[in-house]
Parts: sequence; C-alpha cells; structure tokens
Amino acid sequence: MKRFVVAVLVMAAITVASNAHAHFQLVYTPEQVVLKNGLMPFKLIFWHPFENGHAMDMAKPESFFVVHKGQRTDLMGSLKPITFHGAENKANAFELSVPVNENGDYVFVLTPVPYWEDSETQYIHQITKVIINKGGLPTDWEKPVGGLPTEIVPLTNPYTIPTGSTFTGQVLTEGKPAPGLQIEVEYMACEPDLKDNKPGKAKASPMPGGTIIVTTDANGVFTFGIPKAGWWGFSAIESGPLKELKGKKVEQDAVMWVQAHDLLGAEQK
Repeated sequence: MKRFVVAVLVMAAITVASNAHAHFQLVYTPEQVVLKNGLMPFKLIFWHPFENGHAMDMAKPESFFVVHKGQRTDLMGSLKPITFHGAENKANAFELSVPVNENGDYVFVLTPVPYWEDSETQYIHQITKVIINKGGLPTDWEKPVGGLPTEIVPLTNPYTIPTGSTFTGQVLTEGKPAPGLQIEVEYMACEPDLKDNKPGKAKASPMPGGTIIVTTDANGVFTFGIPKAGWWGFSAIESGPLKELKGKKVEQDAVMWVQAHDLLGAEQK
C-alpha cells in the first residue's frame, strides 16, 4: 500500500512539473455576447495568459473561419499581422474585425501552423474554437463543427456561464469521443489590450502546484467548476490524430474558450 501511494505521488509530481507552463492559443474578443450590430475585434495570439508569460510567434494560420446558422465563411483574407508585446517578449500575432449583424451563434475556428517548441523538442498544434452570440438567440453552439481533426463540443451553453457554476464539454477525435484525456485549464488573467497590443492588468495569479487539469470520462466528457469571472480556456492534450511531423513528435490539441460572468443584482445592471 505504501509503495502504491508513493508511486501515485511521484506520478502527480511529474504531471505538475510537465504542465507547469501551459501554451494556449487565443482567439480573443472582449465580450462573448453582443446585442448590437457592428464589427467585432479579434486578436489571435499564442501565449501564456495566466502568468503573462512568454509569447510565441504565430505564422499565417492554416485556416480561420466562422460558422453561423450552418454556413461557413472563410476569414483568412481579413487577417492583419501585428506584434504582441508580452511581459517577457514580443511575438508575431494577428488581428481582424468581423461583422456581426444577425442574431445567433458565431462559431470561430482557428487552425494555426504547428509551432516548434524547442524546449520540448516537439510541435504544438492547437485547433481553437470560441463561440460568440448576438442577441441571445442560440443556433449553433451545441453542434460539432465537423471535419476537424479534433474539437471540444460544449454540453453547457458556453456564453451563459454564471461564476460558481460549471462548464461541461465533450472532446472529439475525428468525430468520435476521446476518453481518458487530460484537459489543461487556463485562466486569461491578463486580457489583451486591443489598442496597444499588450497585456492588460492582471486579475489573478496562478496557484502553486502547476497547471489545473481535469480528465475526460469514457464518453470524452469533462466538467470544470468556474470559480471566477472572465475567460477560461480548455486544452485537450494530444486529442488530435496528428502525432508526427518531419520526424518529430506533434502535440495536437483541441482548445476552447468560454467566458463566465458574475450574477448582478437589479441595482447593478
């Protein structure tokens, strides 16, 4: 029994150490729900947003599109290169503005070019989703995008999450549930400043012990309790089928961002 406990503790220590600095692909806009017609600004940044850590250079993505009421629109022609100035360094990133003039859900999907992480001697490839809603009319949020190597499908409405509730998602690999995967959880403590392309003021600091991790069940489903308002990211580690590129290991992840809000009293609205 003692040997078993020691083994568990050693494996836990290895897990914490290996996930101490989580890479996260951002598809960022300030608000997940909008009420008026207009252009929504987006920043595409590859970063460590919890600790305002190292930012990584992005190459021009493989693809970037939005699905609205089942219709897919390519957004690659709207991307503009920018320089994001993180606390530690600066890195190549992208921005764009997208017209949002009809009520319903807008499912944004980014497939970046695999990033070579020299310190880990592997490529990181994070296929990232964020769902924006206009007008409170749900249309697409619970549907798989389809055709993706891997994705997280929300089982909880991703834009009506009160602080203190939970978010549940299902990880799919080539359209099938992905059991037994680790999900890294990231809080966007420093939201990007849209004007200056740099981090805003930090709203939290990472806890001791390393990255927050939950695990998918036999149906590829995971649940996480949301303790604080703001943007939360979920990365299903190695959920994709791509395992090797140019003779090197690939970590292909499904990433999704959701935004939680504090419930306000009538006098605060």
